[in-house]
Amino acid sequence: MGNNKSSLKSTIAVSLTNYLDAGAIVAGASGLSLWQNYLGLTEGHLGFLNAISANCLGAAIGAIIGGFLADKYGRKAIYTYNMLIYMIGVLLVVFTVNFPMLLAGFLVTGISVGVGVPASWTYISESSETNNRGRNIGISQMAWGIGPLIILLLGWFLAPPTNNAEAGFMFPLVSQSATQIIGTGAAQAEINVFSSRIVFASLFVVALIAWLLQRQLDESAEWKAAKAESENASDTVKSKSVFASFGTLFSNKVNVRTMLFLAGMYLTWNLVSSVMGFFQQHIYETAGGLSNGEANMLSAGQWVIIIGMTFVFSMLVDKVNQRLLYIVGVGAAVLAWVMIVTIGIGSMSGLLFFTLLWGIQGGISVQGFYALWASELFPAKYRAAAQGIMFFMVRGLSAAWGLVFVNIYGEHGEGFTIAAYLMMGLLIVSLLIGAIWTPKTRGKSLEQITEERYGKEI
Repeated sequence: MGNNKSSLKSTIAVSLTNYLDAGAIVAGASGLSLWQNYLGLTEGHLGFLNAISANCLGAAIGAIIGGFLADKYGRKAIYTYNMLIYMIGVLLVVFTVNFPMLLAGFLVTGISVGVGVPASWTYISESSETNNRGRNIGISQMAWGIGPLIILLLGWFLAPPTNNAEAGFMFPLVSQSATQIIGTGAAQAEINVFSSRIVFASLFVVALIAWLLQRQLDESAEWKAAKAESENASDTVKSKSVFASFGTLFSNKVNVRTMLFLAGMYLTWNLVSSVMGFFQQHIYETAGGLSNGEANMLSAGQWVIIIGMTFVFSMLVDKVNQRLLYIVGVGAAVLAWVMIVTIGIGSMSGLLFFTLLWGIQGGISVQGFYALWASELFPAKYRAAAQGIMFFMVRGLSAAWGLVFVNIYGEHGEGFTIAAYLMMGLLIVSLLIGAIWTPKTRGKSLEQITEERYGKEI
């Protein structure tokens, strides 16, 4: 394990991956109505964008690839090349002129996000001290909140006038720049979407910074030790391919039980979270009747709450009963949907209560616990691969759910109440799974956890 300062430094560098993950999702969400108007998209088109984005299938494909590569070639290999793919994806969106190009940009960006996720959580866990592992995972999750906050504020400042609301104070500059680039004969929808292009361009800049920082990281000491042990093993063990070790993920009963627990807990929560990550502003605008700027402003306020609660999570998770903390977080999520159904999506008080409670759960989130437990409960030799497989299943099924959701929700939010009850049910299942089978790993080293679960011969 590294010392406190070095682990914190590497955590911050790696956490930019979380910033870009959530940033890509929210950048797409904040400009969804603008792209819809510019390209003449239907709710079905929006469902496909969600399905292949960093929110769902794109990340799912990337995760299973990234998990395999991180275990075979090392965590550092991911950080050397992956951000270059991300930059290509956001540039495709920046210069989009039709739906296939927008779809491709979302897909490439999503794949890059997925590639980076297993390596990031694994690297942070392996480079952390035993008593700071949860803290460092929490710090990485703060980046997952800071990204959307900055993106939403930028979207709010750049927002065009919609639903009879005033434009953001920076929109006149956007409009002027768009007119100079596109021409004076450009349609208003073409000018409006220019603000979303600028938001995605900001992600390109952050990705470039992340790439420069992450290329300087040292390789994980635990991965190097596992690699050396493999190279010093007998010829019979050496001859086993990485895919053969993959097989033990499904033949070992401990692994199967662990994956069922983690994937079940994370999937049921992520089906809800993925919809809100991509469609929240759209829901606020259609069912809630807010303008684009108002929806972005309310969501930005929510992310302030998420960042604050994530800091609380990072300070507590290594010190308190993790089962109780999990119940508090997911309990707030269930209560959020109870309140929005009871008070109503069309009420500002309902939206405010929902925003507050959803912000609390977003800080003490299932994803934070999943990132921590998934990086603790598997041996180093296939730690990233296991996460990649589970992330693939979760985000892949979330992609399918996104397509179902848009049909339940309807063009103008007429099916919101039915969708809300479904969300409530999924969150209750996640609450029960996590609360009943909370692992007892707090205060233990990764080596100790592995030995307790698998024995010495793993």
